[in-house]
Amino acid sequence: MDLYNLLKFLHVITVVFMAAPLYNLIVVNERVSFGKAHLHVDQYFENIIRGSSVRCYIFQLTALVTGVLLLIRGGSWLSLFTNWVLLLKLLFLLALTGLLSVVHFSIQPQIDKLLAQAEGDTMPQAVAAGIGPLRLKRKRLASVCLFLVTTTVLLGVQVDSAFRLQTTLILVGLAALFSWRVYRTRVPYGWV
Repeated sequence: MDLYNLLKFLHVITVVFMAAPLYNLIVVNERVSFGKAHLHVDQYFENIIRGSSVRCYIFQLTALVTGVLLLIRGGSWLSLFTNWVLLLKLLFLLALTGLLSVVHFSIQPQIDKLLAQAEGDTMPQAVAAGIGPLRLKRKRLASVCLFLVTTTVLLGVQVDSAFRLQTTLILVGLAALFSWRVYRTRVPYGWV
């Protein structure tokens, strides 16, 4: 296996590992099925979601580094400006990093601060009222991230040979519908 193919594999597998928005949305939707749950359930779900941020930063950095190395190894970094697919992939990656930063540095610390105020077995109403809007905002951002990751994968498939515009638009529409569906439901059967 040559270096280019190894870099390509690392780049693709890294994006696969960036599926955290999908699984975080699934976790959030599963949490709702518990209703008014024991405080430890809330803490457990928050630990799962909180832990995803650092992993996502590492995967995003890896995607950036392997992408740049692929550009250098496969041709020229100038192709970033001549190939619209590569440019969009970079912009989507930067948008993903920005959205993750909003969650990691703003929303999650606020949730953690409120959750730390809860004592006993159940979350007090005042704490729940403060956490609810923050969780909703985080959930909305996760659905946007899921759409961006899915669209980035779609674009990645087209780096060497672009689909027809109609095909790309249909697939982007399907990515949006899937992201919306995962935002709204528990998706117990995956695609179905």
